[in-house]
Amino acid sequence: MQQGELVSPFPSARGRLANGTISRPEIDWEQRYRRAVIISDTLATAFVVASIGIFFGARDAANWHEKWGILACGTELLVLGALAVSRAWVPAVLGQGAEEFRRLGRAVFTAAVVLALGGVALTSRNIKLWIFVAIPAIALVTMTARYLLRLWLHKQRKEGRCLRPVLAAGSLDTVRDLISRARKFPHLGWRVEAVCTTDGLGPDGDQLDGVPVVGQLADVANHVRRDGYRVVAVTPDPHWSPDRLQRLAWNLEGSDAEMVVAPVLMEVAGPRLHVDAVLGIPLLRVSMPTFSGGRRAVKEVVDRLGAAILLLLFAALMVCVGLLVLMDSRGGVFYRQRRVGKDGREFTIFKFRTMVAGADGARAGLADRNEGAGLLFKLHRDPRVTRVGAVLRRYSVDELPQLLNVLTGSMSLVGPRPPLPEESAAYGPDIRRRLLVKPGLTGLWQISGRSDLSWEEAVRLDLRYVEDWSLALDSVILWKTLRAVLQGQGAY
Repeated sequence: MQQGELVSPFPSARGRLANGTISRPEIDWEQRYRRAVIISDTLATAFVVASIGIFFGARDAANWHEKWGILACGTELLVLGALAVSRAWVPAVLGQGAEEFRRLGRAVFTAAVVLALGGVALTSRNIKLWIFVAIPAIALVTMTARYLLRLWLHKQRKEGRCLRPVLAAGSLDTVRDLISRARKFPHLGWRVEAVCTTDGLGPDGDQLDGVPVVGQLADVANHVRRDGYRVVAVTPDPHWSPDRLQRLAWNLEGSDAEMVVAPVLMEVAGPRLHVDAVLGIPLLRVSMPTFSGGRRAVKEVVDRLGAAILLLLFAALMVCVGLLVLMDSRGGVFYRQRRVGKDGREFTIFKFRTMVAGADGARAGLADRNEGAGLLFKLHRDPRVTRVGAVLRRYSVDELPQLLNVLTGSMSLVGPRPPLPEESAAYGPDIRRRLLVKPGLTGLWQISGRSDLSWEEAVRLDLRYVEDWSLALDSVILWKTLRAVLQGQGAY
């Protein structure tokens, strides 16, 4: 190696040891991360049950061992057992997406139910404390710990570490799209290191967007066994018949590779996809989007209750902001605007005023300077924005009055961006699906760049939310919104 030569944090996909085995130390990080999550869950659970047992059990020291020690140990083992049964420690779901927190929530809920049934059977008088205090506290602490571990993992991935080496196999266009997405979102943990195409060639000969083309689609299994890729990403191509996909799956047996097949319905994911065996044939079943029912009722309750709590918490801040708005420029405290909500019904949205009085009338004169994407009107340096308004917009404080819209039922805490009437009037049939649910105070667009997004990307994110909504996804979006707001990215 020459002096000054850059060394990749991971060896080449084709690196081998003297005995012929694959040299892939980056694979080890998955098991290390899994162990870290297990230790974190164990310590967090132990901390909560020990704190409750010691604090409340100290009042009944004479019977501490019988009444508190056994319950504390039993709760600890019950929660950890539920995590194992719910497959909450499977490496494939750790570090990305809502599925990790969905399984964690399912495990904690299961532990609470079993604990309640055990309490009824044993007629324990102390069981309520563990069900209604210990279990929610365990959920909160474990989720926080996992989120902190995820932040560390994402930081490592942005620096080029802790990535799964991927061999992509499919048509040039679909593989190119996969490479682009893997580079754009490194926190998802994929790094496409090699490509197989129909004829074994790329548009640049032996490369596709800087990634080596190592062979034809028929050679995928051989390359995986020789070079030790962690993921085989199969993208759409006429070559992939059911027989060939099945043969590839058989040929990958015994390797460390995970086979991932991209469905034709690219934007359908999460809880709507199910694999069923019908007449001995494996079929991908796509359930209909959920626009009503029990989960929607829960969402409605969470929205109203959450808005009420947040209004109480931010009441003092909102009063101070209102005074600053009045002192900074002439005009009222609030800005009212008509927006379009669920099923196309219009409503009045509330925000703190961030522009000078008469700003709407001055918009026509700025039309030639519009920097917004698609149907949106945006300016990075809008001359109508006041000094206080610029700060409020940067940290999204101007949107706090929208909690009133959530409380009254015209908006939700999480949902698509609420469009203007003139925007929705120009919607095509596909984009109008955004109006099947209530607009949100925050959403996928909020945590993905806001005004920096292209029109197509903003629409894609909104439609993805409408199609794949879940309570777990809402929880993840709300959690990530705090960081997006503090960073102020895409807010102007």
